This record gives sequence, C-alpha cells and structure tokens, in this order.
Amino acid sequence: MAKTIVVKQIGSPIRRPQSQRQTLVGLGLNKMHKTRELEDTPSIRGMINKIPHLVEIVEERG
Repeated sequence: MAKTIVVKQIGSPIRRPQSQRQTLVGLGLNKMHKTRELEDTPSIRGMINKIPHLVEIVEERG
C-alpha cells in the first residue's frame, strides 16, 4: 500500500497570488478547514512546501 498524507487547509486564498490559489486547487482544497487524503509523492510534497502558510499536514499514514 502506498503512503498517504492527510492535508488540511488552514488559510484563506483571499489576497494571495494566483499561483498559490492554483496550488490549492491542484491539491483539491478550496474551502477553509477542508481535508484531503493524498498520495505521498515528491510532487505533492513540493506543492505543500510552496504554501506552508495555507495548509498543514494532519496525519501521515502507511
């Protein structure tokens, strides 16, 4: 089974650059306090590292 991580949106995309908004959409997040379970890959980790002020890793599974 592949490793997964649970990511939660903790910041609002209002008054943020367009690239940060698109990164949130790419992660499947669009509303405050929404969570997604994503596969733990280098590309997903890179997206999370681009916007650490908007998301947090809640849990790592696997």
